[in-house]
Amino acid sequence: MSFVRQPMSVSPEDFKKLELSINDVKENGSEIRSIFENYYDEEIDIDWEVDAAVEAFSILSSRWTIEILATLYIIGESRFNQLRTLLRGISSRTLSDKLTKCTENGLVERLVEDGPPIRVKYRLTDHGRNAGKLLSPLVAYMKIKHGRVMRNNA
Repeated sequence: MSFVRQPMSVSPEDFKKLELSINDVKENGSEIRSIFENYYDEEIDIDWEVDAAVEAFSILSSRWTIEILATLYIIGESRFNQLRTLLRGISSRTLSDKLTKCTENGLVERLVEDGPPIRVKYRLTDHGRNAGKLLSPLVAYMKIKHGRVMRNNA
């Protein structure tokens, strides 16, 4: 899904809003980290901390999963063939497997509408939408860091 595009040029005001929002998230992350650290009697249990982080990101690290979740986050409810069209290069089998896995993990909901014909749609669950909202600042940070979003001088 990689292709070359010009960076998005945003107003100085919106660029500042992005920076402030990202900084708020970083500060909140530090606060969350401090809360967890307060529950250790002596030294931090690194194994537990790393395992929890790996578990939290494991579903997202699978090829095509983040693309599916991001697409549903942006466009909302979608039918299978619409998703397959939007996700250039994914096979029907892979899409089906990944949607099943996302459903099992509680990120995506499969909706069946009685027919005829029977129609199936997919949408993010509350858990999936919340994960997307939590990831949005990270995505914005990475867009800025990699020069995909720039402040215009207008």
